[in-house]
Amino acid sequence: MAFYQPTLEFARQMDREDPLRKYRDQFYFPQHSGKNTLYFCGNSLGLQPKGAREAALREFERWETLGVEGHFKGAIPWKEYHKALAPAAAHIVGAKEEEVIVMNTLTVNLHLMMVSFYRPQGGRFKIIMEAGAFPSDQYAVESQVKWHGYAPEEAIVEVAPRSGEELLQTEDILSAIEAHGASTALVLFGGVNYYTGQLYDMEAITRAAHQAGAFAGFDLAHAAGNVPLKMHEWGADFAVWCTYKYLNSGPGSLSGAFIHERHAFNPDIPRFAGWYGYDEKRRFLMEKGFIPTPGASGWQLSNAPVFAFAPMLASHEQFYRAGMPAIRQKSELLTGYLEYLVGRMQEEGYAYRFITPKDPAQRGAQLSFLTGPEGKRLFDYLMANGVVCDWREHRLPTQDAGGVKAGVIRIAPAPLYNSYEDVYELVQLLRQFPG
Repeated sequence: MAFYQPTLEFARQMDREDPLRKYRDQFYFPQHSGKNTLYFCGNSLGLQPKGAREAALREFERWETLGVEGHFKGAIPWKEYHKALAPAAAHIVGAKEEEVIVMNTLTVNLHLMMVSFYRPQGGRFKIIMEAGAFPSDQYAVESQVKWHGYAPEEAIVEVAPRSGEELLQTEDILSAIEAHGASTALVLFGGVNYYTGQLYDMEAITRAAHQAGAFAGFDLAHAAGNVPLKMHEWGADFAVWCTYKYLNSGPGSLSGAFIHERHAFNPDIPRFAGWYGYDEKRRFLMEKGFIPTPGASGWQLSNAPVFAFAPMLASHEQFYRAGMPAIRQKSELLTGYLEYLVGRMQEEGYAYRFITPKDPAQRGAQLSFLTGPEGKRLFDYLMANGVVCDWREHRLPTQDAGGVKAGVIRIAPAPLYNSYEDVYELVQLLRQFPG
């Protein structure tokens, strides 16, 4: 690309002109030989915001001084804590505040949503999903169809890439929905594929699912905080996401759920109920007979785990202030720069091949590339030199000429804390690899 230049000065100039550069200083970087690591693993666990510890300590102090009264007193009473996250969560996934709720963990929320939106009956019992989805989704779907008395091999339709390809073609997804539409109860896809980094056309998938008479749901684990989302506008029935990857909320942190308002305000939607989902105006009357709080909050089971919620405020507020459009713009520039620099290496004979879509509109902040038989040694070399990234065994049966399965290294430049100089230094290390 004519815009990019393969020099350190260019990278530093881009960093000086970066409108999001101030956010980098709001995170702690693991150290290597007295320097910040080159941290490209936000697609697995985001860095700790510097405000996270302070936010948690503030709640410890309130517990110390207020005891149980902390539920009702203070800037954010504990019983209202989930509401404090709603504006940022709604912005991140493109929803109305009443359509989002932060609660539980990702797979728990996926199961809760499937209770409401996978209701097989008659000839409609199938779930259409991507082949090679993250294992948590595979296991959740398998257990749900078994719970309803169906055999997974009959009830689960997996849409796979074409022979010899790594990516799913949108037309193949839509064709599968059309072909199985009359027997489909739910279409469930990831927003961004964890392995390839492919961003799926969620609007088209939702439209096709609804035309077939099925519900449409999404696992946004690798999409939330990564790509712009318009869950309300696209009309998805539900979505779930974790907050510890791009959203930097801490290991194993809480999950978000979106329920479109056409369902969220319908008290007759089946669900598993808990006390905190009960009508908040009458919650403390301790009455029998579940009446849900209007909106997504009606799916809550329990009160907020405040010490887990507090660090989320520190992270979510950064996304709210920076704005997803600006985050997306930098993301495209960062991945474009990495693609450009590695592309120059390819021209020189280096054997790296990206499996992530080349079109920025079809990918997020992650580039995955096949490395050949030296891949694991390359990954170990990068980690030994202060690069934090991710290694996955090649999931297709293809083998290289040497009979050794290729591997995939996933590099995820996170716009809030990664710099152009980070990308430049990574590529210099790739060049120096004694392969």
